[in-house]
Amino acid sequence: MGLSSSLNASVMGLNANAQRLSGISDNIANSQTYGYKRAETDFTALVNHGNSRSDYNAGGVRATTVREVSTQGSLISTGNSTDISINGRGFIPVTTVGEREELSDTRPFLLTTTGSFTKDDDGFLRTNGGLQLLGWPTDESGDVGDVSQESASSLVPVNLSGFDFAPNATSSVEISVNLPSNETTTTPHTLTIEYFDEIGSRDTLNISYTLVDQAAGTWNMTVSDAALGTGAAAVVGEFLLDFATDSSTGGTPGSLEAVTPTTGTYDPATGEITIPAAAGDTSIDILIGTYGSIANTTLFSSEFAPVNITKNGSTLGFLEKVELNDQGILEGIYDTGLRRSLFQIPIANVANPEGLTADDGQAFRLSGDSGPVYLWDANSGPVGSLNGYTLEESTTDITDELTQLIETQRAYSSNAKIVQTVDEMLQETTNLKR
Repeated sequence: MGLSSSLNASVMGLNANAQRLSGISDNIANSQTYGYKRAETDFTALVNHGNSRSDYNAGGVRATTVREVSTQGSLISTGNSTDISINGRGFIPVTTVGEREELSDTRPFLLTTTGSFTKDDDGFLRTNGGLQLLGWPTDESGDVGDVSQESASSLVPVNLSGFDFAPNATSSVEISVNLPSNETTTTPHTLTIEYFDEIGSRDTLNISYTLVDQAAGTWNMTVSDAALGTGAAAVVGEFLLDFATDSSTGGTPGSLEAVTPTTGTYDPATGEITIPAAAGDTSIDILIGTYGSIANTTLFSSEFAPVNITKNGSTLGFLEKVELNDQGILEGIYDTGLRRSLFQIPIANVANPEGLTADDGQAFRLSGDSGPVYLWDANSGPVGSLNGYTLEESTTDITDELTQLIETQRAYSSNAKIVQTVDEMLQETTNLKR
């Protein structure tokens, strides 16, 4: 019984060290694989409970190999904006390229910690290893709406088709202009502002200022849209501007103290007038100044002076590249300078990362040991940040693996020696009958 248990224990030792050698081989082979999580083999002693001090039988050893999923490799910089990694806890949601067209409840839901995603012929962001990036579609302000954070039901494959070009309609204008307080004629002063409509066409707003009452500091401001023609039909905004001419009324001399709309609206809190745009259903907010402010529209003893005009909007822009911002929003960057939110990439988290099941391509699947998934916004809760232009290196340390390789080789040889010794002892026992 003792020799048999010794033989069995040695064979188990050979198998255990062979399993450890397999893990070491995997680790060394993937030492340059981005996102690879090294395999660690642990040994557990098996004990025969019937042993006594005078009768001992070897129990053997059992090997268990696990992935060190929560261990993070070093992050390295790259030149690709869609090389994505996570700095801290969490995973990037992905699926397989071959099954990305399936419904969310039937396609596989996988997790990875890094990936070099590139746009394929169909516009999808995927890795060469066959992983498809998942995300939540956003509107232009980056809002994802009502999405599920406890499952993958709201996630869709990230596809850049349809975002290759985009108009950038003008929605806000800021003007700084001084009206002459010594004006005596009713000849209007005019300025022209170019804006862009919803289809990227150039249109023009004409703004005229006409004196109403010099002593009272009252002027009429008229906004006309050249796209509507000329004359009264083109007027989209008309406002009576009252300025503080001295400090007797408690206002700041030269600043607005009242704006009375005839056409259009004025918000005293923001200092903006709102007018409709000729093309589409959009409106344009024009900042003319709040009451008491001399930052925008003023009345001083000087000549008519349009000091500054700023606005947003541009002509049709073509997509140059996409980038991730600090909130995990995948933004399209166009050649006109427009940055448009396309998708939000959440960060997935599970209670026990080591309980995940390893899959091909440095991906992992949920299991009963990992616990359920929750999708967090980047830099929120327990998860880390989502970074573009970076990849996570393998967690394999070649020096450590070679050291363990030597140890494993010695242990394997020692177990083999025991098998050889037991064989010789059994041979001697057999020879006793001769």
